[in-house]
Formats: sequence, structure tokens, C-alpha cells
Amino acid sequence: MGADVHDTGADGTTADGGPIGVDHVFLALERELAVFLRRARASSGELAREVHPDLEPSAYGLLVRLADAGTQRATGLAAFFGVGKATMSRQLHALEKLGLVAREPDPADGRAVLVRLTEEGRDRFTRVRTGRRAQYARRLASWDRTEVAELARLLHRLNAEQEGDEV
Repeated sequence: MGADVHDTGADGTTADGGPIGVDHVFLALERELAVFLRRARASSGELAREVHPDLEPSAYGLLVRLADAGTQRATGLAAFFGVGKATMSRQLHALEKLGLVAREPDPADGRAVLVRLTEEGRDRFTRVRTGRRAQYARRLASWDRTEVAELARLLHRLNAEQEGDEV
């Protein structure tokens, strides 16, 4: 039988060393997500440098969004990433300076700005993304494809539920 609140040490932990009153399933999830997110942040920096040596790691996500969703309004990008207009404008200016995106007036609303990947931006991003997908395939080569699909499904569900919480 597992440790319970009556099976505690003087230091306030359970017999297995865990804190009292903690659901160990969620504690394990928290630990694994922390490792995953730390590695993802580091990877984002590496991927950004592969696209362009001067690209900020945080701007890599903008390229992902533009590649996946196509031309977007700057205000829509700011809302999607949960940042202010000034922050988005600064990031877009940096991307534009690197030749990775272009901004142009929205023909439907002259006050709005549309953002799109340039041909160079799309080429650089696609090359890096293709390499990253090949890396995933190598790292998960010992996994059954149904396991990979299940991981993708569960991550999608987690992301969808997180987006629902942010609304």
C-alpha cells in the first residue's frame, strides 16, 4: 500500500520522500513538463539561430504561426501570442530587418497591417523545420507509430484545453 498522510516523517514528507497531500501522478507530470519545456526553450533558440544567426528565439514562434496560418494581421498575431501591440511591432520590425517577413497595409482596412513570410523567410524556415522533423523521426524511431500518434493526440488535447483556459 502507498504512503498516506499518517505515514509521514519529521520533515513533513511521506515515506517515499514526496510532500504530504500531493497527487504523485500530477507531481510526475509537472516534473516531466518542466524538463520538456526547458528543452523546448533551448531548442527554440537553436532553431532560431539556424533560420538566421540574429533571430531571437522568441521570434521563431512567429515564423511557425505565419508558415502554418498564412498572412496574418499584426494585431491578430499579438492576440494569438498574448503580447501587446508594441512588443509585436518590435518583433516584426526585427524579422522584417532580417528579410524574413514583409508587412503591408491590409486592403480591407487601411489602418491594419498584414504580415507574411517572404520567400527567403519561407525557404529558411522550411529548411529548419524539415530538419527538426527528421530529428524527431530519428529520436522516436524505436517508438511504434501509434505511440507517436497518441503522444501528438494527447499534446493537442492539452494545448486545446490550455487555450480554452486563456479565453
